[in-house]
This record gives sequence, structure tokens and C-alpha cells, in this order.
Amino acid sequence: MTASGRRTGRRAFLAGAAAGGAAAALPAPAISQGRVRWRMATTWPKNFPGVGIAAQRIADRIGELSDGLMEVKLFAAGEFVPAFEMFDAVREGKADMGHDAPYYWIAKQKACAFFCSVPGGLTPWEQMGWVNYGGGQELWDELYGEFGLRAWLAGNAGMQMVGWFRNRVASLADLQGLKIRMAGLQSEVLSRLGATTVNLPGGEVMPALQSGVIDAAEWGGPWMDLAFGFHKIAKFCYGPGVHEPGAAMSLVVNRARYDALPAHLQAVVRASAEVENSRLLSEFTAKNAIAKEELANVYGVSFEALPEDVLRRWFEVSAEVNAEAGSGADINRRVYESWSRFRDRAIALAPLSTLGFMQGRMA
Repeated sequence: MTASGRRTGRRAFLAGAAAGGAAAALPAPAISQGRVRWRMATTWPKNFPGVGIAAQRIADRIGELSDGLMEVKLFAAGEFVPAFEMFDAVREGKADMGHDAPYYWIAKQKACAFFCSVPGGLTPWEQMGWVNYGGGQELWDELYGEFGLRAWLAGNAGMQMVGWFRNRVASLADLQGLKIRMAGLQSEVLSRLGATTVNLPGGEVMPALQSGVIDAAEWGGPWMDLAFGFHKIAKFCYGPGVHEPGAAMSLVVNRARYDALPAHLQAVVRASAEVENSRLLSEFTAKNAIAKEELANVYGVSFEALPEDVLRRWFEVSAEVNAEAGSGADINRRVYESWSRFRDRAIALAPLSTLGFMQGRMA
């Protein structure tokens, strides 16, 4: 895309991100002559690069794979319901389906975070392995069944950046007292490291950074962050994303509405999510590398690794927070135990697999 094309796309995205409030409730989904029309609510701003585009691709793919028998109309955050009301909108049947990051719903049940990303957790491919073949999906079905929902993996943003800072982070002391945008269980980790965390939906992050409501911002990777324009305010960007090593998105559906679909349309919904799961990760992998190069070479951003003491302490506190999330309700405990067993096996394999290869490649 040309520079002018990027500017045009960013203007459209930012204009949509500024939209707020909830529209009036929509009528029940229309079903006529075997055709189904569903509404998808999302937690993403209008025209949002990456995850917002992924949600639209899912909606379009459902129409294509169903040969037009099922039509899904997408509503960005604020067009129908605010971003952080999406879960309840689908649960209550105001929307038929939604696209989100499951860790937004830890107030509903802490275990939700494990189906997105938790600090010091799983890489994108490990996350897919646990959900698809390690017992995660069955536990997810049980957990969301309590709310009358079902969900499937529907995209992964890959390894995140820890965030954008106005000043260099040289040690743990530099985090003390900073107001930083962070979501999920990782916000609790950062709080214990001495910062003050603020959870904001996508459309509110850049205005908060510009106005000084927050001192630093975490959102995603270089591709999404370039669109936001964080580099205009902060020139230091830190990685690796120990707080969010593989952010999984989900397609969540109202279970009663889903169960009422004929079997072939149920299969279309599941397949559309699964296709996007791999496509979005590959897109982020390619475009993050390009955007990182542009941010560094054109805008003078300094990309740096977290200091060793910060990284070490982040892992230590992450283990504590994750274990606490696995306590309380029985479903939390069983999710955590399943996830932990899978993580231990993945760690044991890593030196002889991807980790070992990548270390050798850097030599």
C-alpha cells in the first residue's frame, strides 16, 4: 500500500474508532425461505486493521460458503453496543454472534483469559494445540455453556509488544506509578510490578495517550499500532510480549440460535472461524515485520527488549496471577490444570523444536 493509501486507511479507521454509544436494539434475526440473517457485534472499532478486518472476513466467508443462505451483518464497537457489552449482547440474543478477545470477560469468569492469552503463557501455535487437541475446546464449551454461548478460535494476533512509552524503561523502577493501558490478567501482573493499569477498548486508547490520561499504551503489534499512531506520542516500544505471547480471538455465538441452524450452516460457521484463525496469524506475521521496519526507519521509533530484571520478574508474577485465576470455581481449576499440563509439555519440547531452531538461526 502506498503512503497515501495508508493515510487514507488510517483516517477511515480513526474516524470509525471515534464513534461511540449504542444504537437502538435491532429486531430478531430474519429467517425466510430457508435464508438466515444474523448480526455480529464486535469489540473492535470501525475499519480496524487486523482483528476488525478479520471479523468482516468471517462474516463475508459465511455468506460465500453458505452460497448466500446465511447472511451476517457486522456491527463495529459502538454501532450496536459498546465494545465491552458485546458478550452480554450475544448472551441475551440482542446479537447472534460476536468477535472478540476472550480475556475481556474475566469479570464473568477468570478462566475466560486462558482461551485468549495469559501472561507468560502459550505461543500462538501452542494455544491452538491446547484448544484443538489438548482438551481446551471441551472446557471452553462447558465454561461458555454457563452463559448460553459457544465459541471457537477465530484469529490470532501473534506475539504482542509490551507497549509504547514516552521514556526509556531501564529497570523495574521505571514502571513505578506509570498509568498504562493493559487488559486481561496481564493488567494484574503490571499492577503488582508497580504500575497503575487502565483497561480501555481500542477506540479510546489513542485519545487517552494523547490527553495524558495514560502514560503508556499496550495494544498489539507494529501493524495495528502504526495505524493508531502511537509513534506520534511515544518513541520507545518494548518487546517481547511476555504479557501476551499469542493473543487468540474468538467467534462467539448465542447457543440457542446456533443450535437452531441446520447442520450444514453450523458447519459453515465453524469452518469460517477456523479459516480465519490461520489466515489472521499469517497476516500479522507478515505485516508486523513490514510495519516495524517503517516505524523504525521512517518515524524513528526505538524498539528495545525489556531489561532482564523486568522480564524475569514479569514471569515470576505471571505464574502467581495465573495460578490465582485457576482457583475458586471448579471450572477455573480444571481449565488451569489442563492448560498448565499442556504448557509444561510445550516447554519441554521447545528446545528441540521452534525455540532451538530460532536460537540457532540468530547465532
